[in-house]
Amino acid sequence: MSSSLMIGPLLGVESDTDYTVCFLTDKTVSSATVIMDDISVQATQIQTTPKGYFWRVEAEIPANSSGKFVSYTINLNNNKANDKHGRDRWTFYVPGLDEKPIFAYTSCNGFSSADILTKTENPYALWEDMQRKHYQQPFSILMMGGDQLYADEIWSAVPELEKWLQLTKVEKTSRTFNATMRDQVNRFYEKLYCQRWDNPSMSLMMASIPTVMMWDDHDIFDGWGSYPEEMQQCDVYQGVYDIAKRYFELFQIRSSKNISLLDNQAKHYAFAFLFRDYHILALDNRAERTLEQVMSFSQWQMVNDYLDNKVNNGDLLVMSAVPVVYRDFSFTEASFDVTPWEEELTDDLKDHWRSKEHQGERARLIMRLLQNAEKRYNIKSQHQKTVILSGDVHLGCLGVINDSRKHDRPLKIHQVVSSGILHPSPSRIAWLGIMAVTNDRDEFLNEDETIKISMLKPFGSDQYIRARNYLTLEEGTDDKLWVNWICDQSTQKPSYPLE
Repeated sequence: MSSSLMIGPLLGVESDTDYTVCFLTDKTVSSATVIMDDISVQATQIQTTPKGYFWRVEAEIPANSSGKFVSYTINLNNNKANDKHGRDRWTFYVPGLDEKPIFAYTSCNGFSSADILTKTENPYALWEDMQRKHYQQPFSILMMGGDQLYADEIWSAVPELEKWLQLTKVEKTSRTFNATMRDQVNRFYEKLYCQRWDNPSMSLMMASIPTVMMWDDHDIFDGWGSYPEEMQQCDVYQGVYDIAKRYFELFQIRSSKNISLLDNQAKHYAFAFLFRDYHILALDNRAERTLEQVMSFSQWQMVNDYLDNKVNNGDLLVMSAVPVVYRDFSFTEASFDVTPWEEELTDDLKDHWRSKEHQGERARLIMRLLQNAEKRYNIKSQHQKTVILSGDVHLGCLGVINDSRKHDRPLKIHQVVSSGILHPSPSRIAWLGIMAVTNDRDEFLNEDETIKISMLKPFGSDQYIRARNYLTLEEGTDDKLWVNWICDQSTQKPSYPLE
């Protein structure tokens, strides 16, 4: 006899040796166990959702001198469990102690409208491709950089919110987030995760590659954090946010017990840990975002402490949901708030790091990363690269920050954008419109022009990769970190070596 999981298993990683398995079951389940390579670990029930229980298992798996595969099964009420596709055994790869890990990165795992979904042929083609590549050469970690699901339909799918949407602005901001709304919104997010994470290839990869995730606005709803304060702080918006946050914490962070979190009080979800020679630092650009700030003073302190005290050697991978290096929208922002093209590419001009309200904070981030890069540069280790990983804009692209202030050879921070694995890129006409009101001229961050920010052209493609994509990061025998964009239905094979 077997029992079926509602969601999962969801495989996570929180340190060089700490792995987690999480899943959602119905409420008939009173006990759950994960058997990992014949070692049984009792699962902890973390929270209750309208229809189920959320469970978490922690396992320490030290690295061997060579890589190894680890298999696991799940028992519910002493019966073997299967997922919705009938699978009852899953396997993941743990790289060897001195092995060079292989990373995958994705973002924008959904569709902003039903119309875009219906026009997309084989929406999950890139997840199927990832599955094939993982079987050929296993990935060590899958990083997911935002918009793991799109919750924008909440305003039409939740009856009480649909009625609220018809009110005047004054009525909206004075309305209470009542018990009926709370129940309907709870059920909406639970159902959304169950439906959107149920694809056979996607669900298999999330059970077979240890993942780390950071959210962006669509995991809450479109544009969160970039609304005027009276709307952002109104009771209904805050009520929806609190529930979206709860489900994000469960399904993407794997609960507040995640040991890599910088803030265990869950005011924000920035996290960091060392995996082999790579520091993975994820910035939370949503939990505390307002029109005036991207990250709070508290989060900045924790990020700075991590950079100062932990990142003294090794490579640094920084997850920023919205690109730090990208085209300049300032002309568009100064002229008008919304354009027909902007809707295709970004959710809100105010979301951009280059928005006038965020430019100072962006400069602060760049200077802190350069300061840390210089510290590691002076160690003369081959592992001293800094790479920003980003998504959001429904394109693939590459940028670089060059700092020639103190060295014969400039310090470099590269930024790699991959977006989206499901969401399609802007149409050709929309992209022409975007280029007409933006620019990608070189930018100088200081007066003597010794810190230059530029867009680069990947090998084997146009400068902007206008195709659905995900990317891989793999260190070559030349000690360079090779970035490969895997594109859907395209002859392009973009790549670039980072050094």
